Amino acid sequence: MGFLDKAKAAAEQAATKAREGVDDVQTKRELGQAYNELGKTAYELIGSGEIAHARLEASAEKIRTLTEKLADDGDDAGS
Repeated sequence: MGFLDKAKAAAEQAATKAREGVDDVQTKRELGQAYNELGKTAYELIGSGEIAHARLEASAEKIRTLTEKLADDGDDAGS
């Protein structure tokens, strides 16, 4: 196997690893989006009273507090 053949093989391996890395990043991004959607759904269900659990309440309260803060900050910006 000549030098160019070895270089070509190395480049192909690097390209394959890069594609796998991109696939991993895409999968992790999709996983994050799925968790985000699940969290939003859970928050909506907590708000409507359809689900309740002590482990969920702290996170729900934090979201309510942050949402109120954003609303207050928005009111201040309009003044």
